[in-house]
Amino acid sequence: MALPGKEIYRGYDEYGVVSVVEDGHKRYLAFGDNDEQSCWLKHEPLTPQHEYVRAMLLVLLFKDPKQSISLGLGAGSLNSCLHGHYPSLKQQVVELRPEVVKAAYKYFQLPRGKRLEVHTMDANEYLQTVESKKADILFSDIYGADGLDEQQLDPSFLMNCHDRLKQDGWLVLNCWREHQGDDSLQTLIEIFDDVRSCATQSGNWIVFAGKRASNRTAKQLKSDARELSQKLGFSLSAHLGRLKEHV
Repeated sequence: MALPGKEIYRGYDEYGVVSVVEDGHKRYLAFGDNDEQSCWLKHEPLTPQHEYVRAMLLVLLFKDPKQSISLGLGAGSLNSCLHGHYPSLKQQVVELRPEVVKAAYKYFQLPRGKRLEVHTMDANEYLQTVESKKADILFSDIYGADGLDEQQLDPSFLMNCHDRLKQDGWLVLNCWREHQGDDSLQTLIEIFDDVRSCATQSGNWIVFAGKRASNRTAKQLKSDARELSQKLGFSLSAHLGRLKEHV
């Protein structure tokens, strides 16, 4: 089914179409006529609209970030949220497609400045070749028109992510529910000390992998989630309630 609204931009790069559709106060980023990559509200530019992005931000219960790396940009809703609410955070963002970067700046108010640096290149190439400070959090959300980039669950990719994190850093992966198999979890458990996941109602499977095990109790997490929800402007309680530990 086609997205509602009027197309206000269509661009092309070597990977295909990038489209921006506007429907009243909403804007959508799409990689095809029936594809919704991102949703953004004009009057709430710092609030992620997709459930999976909100779920990914549960990681903020485990780490107050000063440095982050994001693999995959989309419309930049996660990065805009972090930029607005964490003024001391410096972000490195990696996006393969130049048209996606162009659209995010022009139509979705992706912030410009020294605190958010965008690299237009392949995610794994960035991890292997570009030097930067080690990250407190590394977000990996690499999708194309055909779905998840399977490299996100490749052991060598996960090791590269592990190497780019601080000693107490966390990796966050956005996957689909069909990727919940034992093989994926076993690889993560072999690499990271603390592995948790949250399945969303929209069909995403969000994985949180910490290099150091967290000692925060369920009671502490619940209390912190209430405070973080007030800070971000949306509730995290349902996502926290679905968070599972894997050992």
